[in-house]
Order: sequence, then structure tokens, then C-alpha cells
Amino acid sequence: MKETVDRVIDDYINTYELQSIFNKEIRSKFSLYTFEQGERIGDQGGPAEHLYVLVKGKVKIYTTSEEGKTLILSFKTPIELIGDIEYVRGGSLINTVEAVSTVQLLGIPYTALRKHGGDDPAFLQFLLKIITDKFYMKSNSLNFTIMQSVEVRLASYLLSVTEDEHAKADDKKVNLTDASNLIGTSYRHLNRIIKKFCEEGLIERSSGGIVVKDRKGLEALVGKSIYE
Repeated sequence: MKETVDRVIDDYINTYELQSIFNKEIRSKFSLYTFEQGERIGDQGGPAEHLYVLVKGKVKIYTTSEEGKTLILSFKTPIELIGDIEYVRGGSLINTVEAVSTVQLLGIPYTALRKHGGDDPAFLQFLLKIITDKFYMKSNSLNFTIMQSVEVRLASYLLSVTEDEHAKADDKKVNLTDASNLIGTSYRHLNRIIKKFCEEGLIERSSGGIVVKDRKGLEALVGKSIYE
């Protein structure tokens, strides 16, 4: 993780019109953080001390059971808040958040946020909307995980994890173990579906993972990504 404080912050504030959400005092406390692909922004059960505003890149959010099983909940792109529920309820991080691509976030310590935004109507209204949307998305995600086939879940996962603004999706490799864990299926079952997708020309196996060859074909199978 890298932390910088410069005029790039002002550019992001203007791009996303954050001045209508965060007052001047809050904006003055922002720092810009950069996370590289695969780097964790926060770990489930870890300390929650900052509110982050995702302004560039994509993150994946997943949960881990006591038995060590993981399940993907969603992928997020700008603008999105990270640490908002923890800010409201207190306590540790609910889920693990990991960078899928190079990610940049504006961050502010909870202590400063409570001091300068704890009773700010614009910020509180935005916070309520974001949290409401998250619970709605989580409900949909869990329902889809139960109701949708492994084919749809895998296709949706591939569409989400390979989308990258700086690289061609067809060149992005996907780790099979990671995919198996996150979509909630066995490695053996996943391999059967992968074989089927390969025969249909949607993907191909590659050293260290699989490569998407036909995004439009996957999109036709899914309709709309269930993780976004």
C-alpha cells in the first residue's frame, strides 16, 4: 500500500463531485491510498479505523467461514465506500476486501469523520443510501448463489474478475482454486464446468489458471453479472 497527499485528491473530488457529499473539513482530512492487484485493503475480523472512498479500480469482497471456506459477495467499482458499516456499528471488519486491479481510495480516520461529519446531513444521507444498497446487493448475491447454477456463477465470476481498464480481459489469467472457493463449489465440479466452457470456446486453460476467450459468450450465458 502506498499513501500520498497531493492535488490528485482534488481531481478525484471534482470528478465524482464529492464536495456535495463531504464538507470542507472532511475533505481536508482525506489521504490518497494506492493498493496493487492482489493486495488486501482489509481482512475480515481485522481492525476498522478508516472510511475509504473507492475512486479508481476494482475490489472484490468476500467472507470466510470458521472452517476456512470462502464465498465471494461482490465486486465494486467507483464510487463506493469501504468501512461504512463498520463506522456505523463499530467493531472489526465484516468481510475481506482485496484489490482486483490497481486501486486508489480516499481515506479518512473514523475519529476525524465523527468529529467533522457525525451530524452532517449530506454525508449521513449518502451513507444511508450506500449501506441500504449494500444490504440489497448482499441479499441478491446470496439468493443467486443458492439459486443459480455453477455455470452461471463461474461465468459471472470470470466476467467480474477479468475486467480491467488497463489490460485486455482476454489476457488476464484466473486462479482455479481461488475461483472454486469464492463461488462456493468443489474443485472437481469446477473442472467439469471449465472443460465444458473450453469445448464451447468460451475459455482456455493456461499455465497457472484459465484465460477468457469469448467475453460476449459468457455475457450471453449470464445476462448480467450476479456479483456486481
